Amino acid sequence: MIQIVLFLLVTITVAFIATKRFNRIFRMIMLGKEGTLPNDHSGIRWKNMIMFALGQKKMFEKPISGIFHLFIYVAFLFTQIDLIEIVIDGISGQHRILRPFLSILYPLMINFIEILSVLAFIATIVFLLRRNVLRLDRFQKPELKGWPFRDANLILCGEILLITGIFLMNGADQVLQDRHYGHYINTGNLYMSGMLVSPSLSELSNASLVMIERLGWWLHYLVILGFILYLPFSKHLHIFLAFPQAYFSKLSSRGMMSPMFAIENEVRSMLGQEPTHSETVAVEDFGAKDVFDLDQRVLLSAMTCTECGRCTQLCPANQTGKVLSPRKIVMDVRDRMEDISTMSAKISVERVNSKLQFDDGKSLFDKISAEELYACTSCNACVEACPVLIDPLEIILQMRRYDILVNSSGPAEWLPMFNSLENNQSVWSLSASRTEWLNENI
Repeated sequence: MIQIVLFLLVTITVAFIATKRFNRIFRMIMLGKEGTLPNDHSGIRWKNMIMFALGQKKMFEKPISGIFHLFIYVAFLFTQIDLIEIVIDGISGQHRILRPFLSILYPLMINFIEILSVLAFIATIVFLLRRNVLRLDRFQKPELKGWPFRDANLILCGEILLITGIFLMNGADQVLQDRHYGHYINTGNLYMSGMLVSPSLSELSNASLVMIERLGWWLHYLVILGFILYLPFSKHLHIFLAFPQAYFSKLSSRGMMSPMFAIENEVRSMLGQEPTHSETVAVEDFGAKDVFDLDQRVLLSAMTCTECGRCTQLCPANQTGKVLSPRKIVMDVRDRMEDISTMSAKISVERVNSKLQFDDGKSLFDKISAEELYACTSCNACVEACPVLIDPLEIILQMRRYDILVNSSGPAEWLPMFNSLENNQSVWSLSASRTEWLNENI
């Protein structure tokens, strides 16, 4: 009875705290433009979610890391079955309650989870070595110094504790089963724990084995609860957010800029032409100064970033030594959202005429420099590389748009291009249409 009360007390406390933390994540995503989570083309969106979130399609573009990531991912999915049994056992005070219901499938399931756990353990060690011993270049960039680097190591160490709990629990359980002790019912052979752990425990007393089995059981469960509390502060939030991110991801062509009807109408008016769009756009909607000016879809993608660095690794500007790192751009947006979430306890955030009103004297431009924004070549390499369909280029283009149209800023070298566009409707100082060559006989 004491164990049941303790289990319920711990579980309810963690559920209460976790609900508050995940609600904070939801409120941060809602800081973006209202109603900008798309719901069109649901068939394509479901397909994207199955292919890129559930199927991990892009992870296998790098086969070695893809396979090791698959080990951890599949182990995570199947250990949820184990978690369900632990929760039911904890509430009911029973032990291995699913055994009678699953019959012969039960030992198959437990052995499969054990095999996956061994593979996940190997993958975890490999990932730790890549970061801390081999020191791969994409994990040593400036934006990963400090907390982001420790975050990855903490979660990998947590994985090792989680797997240790499983094998301590099953290894001691197997010995107690063989001795027909107490309520430890026969599950059949647990091959991996029986081979790796049980031999070292076989000389211990029944009381010691029960204590080790309970230690493994609680260690496994408490690490899972720790993960639930920790995820809202970690890049590993993508475990959950990768699914809505893949669903709501941008479907238009990569690099395509959103149209600006107000400017188009103004230009057409200057040229004596009729406007083609009746929509009007307020000045403050010209690009993005802060996270409030970005779509909720973009903010969701920022919270989903895995910080894997594939975008930065392939960025040609970064490769030539420029300060631009697409990963940092996305991380800066997320950091700004967290700053606002923290500050909003002191400064009111309210929606007026569909726009959020908040002013702490700062913006995204305090985190992302003009040098970073204008170093981008718009090549889309970062967009192509992201395994969870994040589009760092969209953030860069929106901030550039604001900087040029509202701040009247931008590189001086671009002014002749803008003047040529205004006077000749082309960047080459030629009035001919850029598509006129299509009509020529070649």
